[in-house]
Amino acid sequence: MDGLRDVEYLPEPTDRSIVSAVDPTVIGFQDEWRSEIMGWAPLPVEPVVRSSRRPRSIGGLVFFALLVSASLVMWQNQWVVVKLPLPESEWAFEDTGIRSLQKAGLTGEGVRVCMVDTGIDVSHDAFEGRNVAFKDFVGTSTTPVDYGAVAHGTLMAGLLISSAHQLGAAPNVTFAMAAALKDNGEGENTGFDSDVADAIRWCQFDFNADIISLSLGGTERAQGSDEGSSAAATRQATDAGVFVVAAAGNDGLSDDGDVASPGSVRLAISVGATTQDGQIWENSSMGAVQDIGQNERSSPHQKPEIVAPGHRIISTGEENLWYSSSGTSDSTVFVTGALALLLEAQPMLKSDSTRDASCIERVKQALAESAQPMTNGGHDTRGGYGFLDAVNWRAKIGDVSAC
Repeated sequence: MDGLRDVEYLPEPTDRSIVSAVDPTVIGFQDEWRSEIMGWAPLPVEPVVRSSRRPRSIGGLVFFALLVSASLVMWQNQWVVVKLPLPESEWAFEDTGIRSLQKAGLTGEGVRVCMVDTGIDVSHDAFEGRNVAFKDFVGTSTTPVDYGAVAHGTLMAGLLISSAHQLGAAPNVTFAMAAALKDNGEGENTGFDSDVADAIRWCQFDFNADIISLSLGGTERAQGSDEGSSAAATRQATDAGVFVVAAAGNDGLSDDGDVASPGSVRLAISVGATTQDGQIWENSSMGAVQDIGQNERSSPHQKPEIVAPGHRIISTGEENLWYSSSGTSDSTVFVTGALALLLEAQPMLKSDSTRDASCIERVKQALAESAQPMTNGGHDTRGGYGFLDAVNWRAKIGDVSAC
């Protein structure tokens, strides 16, 4: 049978089980005269398709079984793991100038930053060895915990103090987290305005913060009415020279006409969000021309004051993972981090027991003058005075003796 291994078989037209062996090297062996002679004309002869499969040897089957078993054992024991690179948002740190300030040796050392959010999960590898002061205004925990949907506070903290994979904006600050928000069961982080106010006061008077970072915000009360508790606490802090950086809000598609409170407070720095291509994020809230008391806002306190990256930002999340989030919450932390680096470089700007708000005025003026304009000039109701430029901000502050 070995001699017939390389031949083709042409069937008889009346009985396909009767075949003739043909040398396949003969050009057109199944066409023309063969079809005529064999009775297939006018159709060409269709050769019988032969299976090329060969019997599998027992040895081959055993080898295959052993290979599958070995692969399964290696997978179960994680001996062979294909690790995909972790996502990151390095572009955001680069675009804002934060990495340039870090290369100049600034890390936030000696600056006290207090964040009011949903809490923090310190078990993430990015916080290994990190000492975090913690105060719970949601429950009664004495150790750090995150009450938020998708661990919102942990996400924000990672942008500031992460020491692994993606270095935070000011990783060496003295850091505190005040938990005042929690998941409402529908995937939204909410809390009482009074709890946020208490948390802000704790940051100021108990933790002695230089910067209070608020990646949160609510609707301002009706014009002409008393300001909310959190706005009052923010005003108290800023009047004493404590910097407050707050989110402008994410209601751009159904905007109520002003940035979120307490970022609407005059001396607070309200932050809007941009995308990676440098455009204003569509959900970033606009600022009103007038404040709650119907007083016209003037430079450098028009709202929002600044915009920073806030779209698809990677940071620390639940279960030791890295998450993506979008919002003015993220943008707020970039400004907080840049400000922490500036206060490290210019410690005279920090509040003390005798300080008023004059340094905040000076720093905000420098912020407005240093920003990369989003429009042809002036202030924009969504883009503020422009995009955060941390290097230029530091240069504009200059001599601190004036405050």
